[in-house]
Amino acid sequence: MSLSIGIVGLPNVGKSTLFNALLKKQVALAANYPFATIEPNVGIAEVPDERLAILAKIVETTVLKPATVEFLDIAGLVKGAAEGAGLGNKFLANIRETSAICHVLRAFTDEVVLREGATSPESDLAVIRTELQLADLATLEKQFQPKGTKDKTILDKWQLVQEFLKTVQAGHQAASVIANSNDPELAQLVAKELCLLTAKPEIFVLNVDESAVAAPEKIIAEFAPKLGVNSSQIVVISAKIESEISTLTTEDQQLYLADLGLTQSGLERLAAVAYKTLGLQSFLTAGKLEAKAWTIPALTKAPQAAAAIHTDFEKNFIKAKIASFKDFVACSGWNGVREQGKLRLEGKDYTMQEGDIVEFMIGKGS
Repeated sequence: MSLSIGIVGLPNVGKSTLFNALLKKQVALAANYPFATIEPNVGIAEVPDERLAILAKIVETTVLKPATVEFLDIAGLVKGAAEGAGLGNKFLANIRETSAICHVLRAFTDEVVLREGATSPESDLAVIRTELQLADLATLEKQFQPKGTKDKTILDKWQLVQEFLKTVQAGHQAASVIANSNDPELAQLVAKELCLLTAKPEIFVLNVDESAVAAPEKIIAEFAPKLGVNSSQIVVISAKIESEISTLTTEDQQLYLADLGLTQSGLERLAAVAYKTLGLQSFLTAGKLEAKAWTIPALTKAPQAAAAIHTDFEKNFIKAKIASFKDFVACSGWNGVREQGKLRLEGKDYTMQEGDIVEFMIGKGS
């Protein structure tokens, strides 16, 4: 599934450095994605998944394809962007198309890098959110009350528009309306139809000094209450380090990270948080050709999961052969789970579980 996250931030907070690291990593990984045509303003980060290497050994393949997250570089965010300042119009047009917003906030101390308006992570976030709220306010104020209808859905939608308007006028995120709604699905639908920016899920990147990356828990504990966000939404990164390691070989990256006391790069941790924030999960396929993770929303049914591989698979779905990752490994692959009665045949009503190992049975199309 297509998943893009817009990277936003004030000037000189490290946004461009972080994004350039993504682009360098993308070039290094290009051979893994022969099917993808990547625009210059899109960078790809892998979602770390240790299970793939284990599966690859079992099915005897050397090709590993993790799930990925696309990051879109959103340019032009300055104070007044909602009124068109800087590249405001381009900024708004681009960010409306993304699945979530990634706020890059300056928490490093190098004063050689001019601040250009950035003062502290919490005040910088307030500036960004104000611009998003002003943009949403302009959208909501253009809506007209439906006339001459008794359609309950239409009237409920209008009520939600009013709630969104009141909330944003008060300086709050539209997402709070969805969180507190009696019908969150309808509220989410209305927000999506209106492309409300403050209704999008958020991730927060604290760009810190190189010396601080080894103690992320301490930094997150300090800034989560200041920012007023959940600690699980925060990723601590040194954009400078990410830029340096993005061009290294995998082996050299691991050595570099080990010297810093880390097991994953910041980009990998960012991708994992993005995945979780958007309520996504993976199912896995494993065979001689490749071991691959496929991205689906949580609670997806088996036929819709099959469509992640090919759109025709949903229409022609028959059954799904499924084994848990634990059983697949314990039984040493497909033959083992079949012989030991650990292989299940699931139908159209099956809800996919995180880490299911799957082989879909697909009929011939008409």
